[in-house]
Amino acid sequence: MSASLLPDEEPSQRYKPLAARLRPLNLEEFIGQDHLLSPGKSIYEAIQNKLPHSMILWGPPGVGKTTLAKIIAATCDYHFESLSAVLDGVKEIRATIERAKYHQAGGSSQTILFVDEVHRFNKAQQDAFLPHIENGTVLFIGATTENPSFELNNALLSRARVYLLKPLTEDDLLGVIENALMDEERGLAALKLDLSESQRQMLARAGDGDARRVLNYLEVLSDMAEVEQGRRTIADGHIQQVLEEGSRRFDKGGDSFYEQISALHKAVRGSSPDAALYWLARMLDGGCDPIYLARRLVRMASEDIGIADPRALPLTLSCWDTYTRLGSPEGDLALAQAAVYLASAPKSNAVYAAFNAAKQAVSQNGSLEVPLHLRNASTSLSKSLGYGEDYRYAHDEENGFAAGENYLPLELKDEQFYFPKNTGLETRIKEKLDAFRSLNAQAKNRRYED
Repeated sequence: MSASLLPDEEPSQRYKPLAARLRPLNLEEFIGQDHLLSPGKSIYEAIQNKLPHSMILWGPPGVGKTTLAKIIAATCDYHFESLSAVLDGVKEIRATIERAKYHQAGGSSQTILFVDEVHRFNKAQQDAFLPHIENGTVLFIGATTENPSFELNNALLSRARVYLLKPLTEDDLLGVIENALMDEERGLAALKLDLSESQRQMLARAGDGDARRVLNYLEVLSDMAEVEQGRRTIADGHIQQVLEEGSRRFDKGGDSFYEQISALHKAVRGSSPDAALYWLARMLDGGCDPIYLARRLVRMASEDIGIADPRALPLTLSCWDTYTRLGSPEGDLALAQAAVYLASAPKSNAVYAAFNAAKQAVSQNGSLEVPLHLRNASTSLSKSLGYGEDYRYAHDEENGFAAGENYLPLELKDEQFYFPKNTGLETRIKEKLDAFRSLNAQAKNRRYED
């Protein structure tokens, strides 16, 4: 169902997801986080006394970070402004600060600035909030799913207390389900939906600590319910179907996450810039850490392109650096540029395969000795033992190549690990190495033969 208004539709008729309709409006409705919201705890006392402070709310999705920020603002009579580090940039930040200044100057109310996914802002963007926190223009509340110690600036952390919100327990989620089924104004009470105890437990377990996920499941199931004797029942098969479909959505660390990064990698390897852009956009939209994507693009440049186009590796590193400097959404374009370049570049996994073959040779052959002629004769003793003897200095040889010389352990002197492809720059490298191997074959030097 679309959330947009029809021409004759009143604002009150706008569709809202069940999770949005049931968002708690006060602490009495809030479920979970008793370790923070019990009498005597700092957040609880700050709300009750209407003396809020800047804070970072750290926890997984669906545990109430945004809801708690809104409750603090409403209970303490603060103007509420919200930014998303995923969607908003410099323009939106400036506009939000100006509105906060307006409210401050008018004396109507102070402003709580809530920043969702605050870890997605880069260092410069995070620093931009500091003077406005210092001068009291805003009271800052940030929400993050990542460890603040690693993702947030020390300057910002020093001005805000960090609170860890825990995943909701199964009992908490059973309470969420009960509220949804019984709430007559905002919930599903009018549908007279019957859910057995085992079905409720199934949903609660599938929620995995996330109230929003449970309510999304419940809303979908309410549309699938069958009417029997004035009440709506849900088949176990329908529940299983919904849970399986939900598990295929993007979920950081879950199967769908790895399926999508695999699809992105294969699209680049398969020289499909359109598919690469789609999967990149899909993962960014799903909340994937852009730095993780930048790191994977660097890996693709080494694994699937390599020396066929040696510009690919520095370009992806530059993309990573650009994102670090700009953040989202401006920096997302650098990721897109890198993905398109990699997908369009000539492909070769020759270096990747060669390195794996070399590692396997090391593993299988143990600690083979360095041939005497390759050892450095740095002392008189080493010279007397034959170190460096008969070594041929390549720069003194014709064309800078010592035909017939061996640079591997004697047991592996005929091994070849690197097989360049006929693509991109590797075409020329292959021609050169083939010529060198031909010279080696013609050489009559037999000093390493038994």
